[in-house]
Amino acid sequence: MTGEPALPLAGFSIAVTAARRREELAILLERRGATVLLAPAIRIVPLADDADLLQATKGCLAAPLDAVVATTGIGFRGWMEAAEGWGLGERLVAHLRGARLLARGPKARGAIRAAGLVEAWSPASESSSEVLDHLLSQELAGHRIAVQLHGEPLPDFVEALRVAEADVVEVPVYRWAPPQDARPLRRLVDLVADRQVDAVAFTSAPAVASLLRAAQEKCREQDLLRAFGGEVLPACVGPVTAGPLERVGIRTIQPDRARLGGLARALVESLPARARVLPVGGHRLEIRGHAVLVDGMLRPVPPASMAVLRALSREAGRVLSRADLLAWMPGGEAVNEHAVEMTVTRLRTALGAPHLVQTVVKRGYRLAFDPERQADSCVDRTDR
Repeated sequence: MTGEPALPLAGFSIAVTAARRREELAILLERRGATVLLAPAIRIVPLADDADLLQATKGCLAAPLDAVVATTGIGFRGWMEAAEGWGLGERLVAHLRGARLLARGPKARGAIRAAGLVEAWSPASESSSEVLDHLLSQELAGHRIAVQLHGEPLPDFVEALRVAEADVVEVPVYRWAPPQDARPLRRLVDLVADRQVDAVAFTSAPAVASLLRAAQEKCREQDLLRAFGGEVLPACVGPVTAGPLERVGIRTIQPDRARLGGLARALVESLPARARVLPVGGHRLEIRGHAVLVDGMLRPVPPASMAVLRALSREAGRVLSRADLLAWMPGGEAVNEHAVEMTVTRLRTALGAPHLVQTVVKRGYRLAFDPERQADSCVDRTDR
């Protein structure tokens, strides 16, 4: 039996919704064997010439600051670069030296140091909530605190500081906007709703919100949510990113640390565990999104043949008629029962072992299922 040894994500298709560093994430996934679909859900709008950022910067310079919260590395660097462009760079850096600088994570910490400044504190969790708890543990009445925003407002964070009677200056360094070309995003809505991708990777909460909004506009929100609750795996870089999905009852997978490499590893751990594994005809079949591992060797399978294989695997060992299989096949590819015969022929060829799919005369087809080997060597891990 021929084939290629399988990489951990071989046979799975993963959509990447990131605007920034999407190529980096795509490479991480492709190196692990995944087929990657790029569908940016948002774009970053630079604010170097933005009046709101200039006004916020002047507001910071108007009086001494007691604390400054840097939420992202790219955001803090962008702020420094914009200030330099306005001729305010040296003045802003000197002004921030008199404040207590809080970095939400290591990237923000690195940006602070790159500006010639030193952070006073950073949480181990890289969580905005821990930064907020740290601030609220102190007397804040009358304190001036600048909060560098990271693509969207932080209303709960800012409101909690204001309730504590702090004077808060919001610094909108960059913001999110819909993608200029929305066609890939709209197509992704249909692919998810129709279970044509295996996972969607998210690196920001605005990207999640943008996909949900696009699904609403196409009247497919419930289809999309049902897919995320079952066959399609939503993978988020961290809890903040997962928030919009968690709030509508969708469970996500997340890495231990909010890093692109961690997100890729989380997908490597989770997607293969969702595959259906069966002992068939003396071989081990692992049925993935658009391919099958036969004894660990990758065997790509055409979409219609994969649909037939999934139907047969759900009823392992049971005979399914041509009419039964016809109902499982994608529309347009199966117009009559003869199409089922051709699809089964292609499936046998793709698997490289015709005996794995048996013909039962005048009744239909079944897998050459080995139930006695099920408990010993294989576990049926999902109902995909």
